Amino acid sequence: MPLVCAYRYLTLSNVNRQHLIDKIAAVLPKSIVMRDIQLEYCYYISSYHLLEGDKMDKMLKILQCQEETWKHSYFELIDHFGTCPRNRQLSQRTVIEVGPRLNFETAWSTNAISIFHAAGIDNVKRIERSRRYLILLQSCADPLHEIDFDRITDILHDHMTECRYSHNLVPNFVTESKIEPFCSVDVIERGSAAIEKVNKELGLALDRWDIQFYTQLFANYLGRNPTNVELFDLSQSNSEHSRHWFFKGKLIIDGIIMPKPLMKMIQETQNTSGDNNVIKFHDNSSAIRGYQIEALISKQAFAASCLNRKICYRHITYTAETHNFPTGIAPFEGASTGTGGRIRDVQATGRGAHVIAATVGYSFGSLHIPGYCLPWEDEADHYPDNFATPLDIVIQASNGASNYGNQFGEPVICGFTRSLAIKIRYDTGHEHQRQEYIKPIMFSGGIGSIEDGHINKFPPQSGLKVVKIGGPAYRIGMGGGSASSRTVN
Repeated sequence: MPLVCAYRYLTLSNVNRQHLIDKIAAVLPKSIVMRDIQLEYCYYISSYHLLEGDKMDKMLKILQCQEETWKHSYFELIDHFGTCPRNRQLSQRTVIEVGPRLNFETAWSTNAISIFHAAGIDNVKRIERSRRYLILLQSCADPLHEIDFDRITDILHDHMTECRYSHNLVPNFVTESKIEPFCSVDVIERGSAAIEKVNKELGLALDRWDIQFYTQLFANYLGRNPTNVELFDLSQSNSEHSRHWFFKGKLIIDGIIMPKPLMKMIQETQNTSGDNNVIKFHDNSSAIRGYQIEALISKQAFAASCLNRKICYRHITYTAETHNFPTGIAPFEGASTGTGGRIRDVQATGRGAHVIAATVGYSFGSLHIPGYCLPWEDEADHYPDNFATPLDIVIQASNGASNYGNQFGEPVICGFTRSLAIKIRYDTGHEHQRQEYIKPIMFSGGIGSIEDGHINKFPPQSGLKVVKIGGPAYRIGMGGGSASSRTVN
């Protein structure tokens, strides 16, 4: 079934519009003068059967698309004065479209289809949403060249998860990407040199101890060669990103083994809390003793059914984490996955907990808000080229965190922001040292509840299989662990 399109116009606030105009103007030649920018969503819909009638009407209402923009872009129906196309010659019009990479279905598509199914729209196979920007230039401005399109696109999309769309990219969601074949790593014959080679090629960040350990494990204990997939997986589990279990290792300070490991010291701070701590230091969230409540419980857990009143005892959970570096690189996506990962932790507590509400926090450098100069901000300060600016971070990260939580019914009810950028001169007489949140902090915390009978997971039994579940992941999602473990010389 070929794709059909629906369009939805979005009104940009004056602040966001001017912010985008200023950012784009900063990368364009002075001879190209921007007049305005407008935004619309384009929904690419693939269905098993023809969409029509009541199902079509329902879908357009869910997507908030007007009937006149079904199969027709809003930009084709209006000019930059909001009337009809007759005045288009008064300025140059260019549309740039960006959207998710199409090598696999996005989480947004999965959520949208589940909503469609709940509304009785069962013939949609996949739906993806792109953003179309109408760039309006002064009529006297020089035309845009390909390098100018590239510069604008760099500002409008996330390089990691998105790409620019052309006329031949989207039809039928067909991509040229292929599944990379797995291969055996010949540890038995070549020893640690085989793992060292894969370590370098895949960027696994395995240190010398890791390589020796896995060489012994496969060659001597298991008696077989590992695959590159296994080594990639092991590198994530064994990275600094996930090495929380190291807190229980021996703590050595100045060559002296401390009587207690770090985790033991932390756990002992709760020895005086009595029985108030229901879960501490052994699950995805902590939990304190809650209350007896009256709840509505489904009569059948795995089917649509009536709800019955039930008196139960529920405890209060809380968990938090930060997602700093990803938020600095791609603020919206980094904050979204930071919130999503923390929501996962809430739901994975015990044998399942419920999300309730969230708090978020952001720490960043000088905002440099256009037209709002502050005395402590230094215009000469620069940020890494691969980092977003603090102003982008505070806007997009906030949008991303709230957007992801809203999809799970978890509102953000409080939070904090902190901007810090100072210069310090030390007694040594050297020049001022810059102290600033160059890499931002993105904090996500969530409160939830858990049934008293669900606070402990069942212990594993001999013979059970260990299975990883989940959808496809971007390279940074799988490689983030090893990347954070890398030592830079």
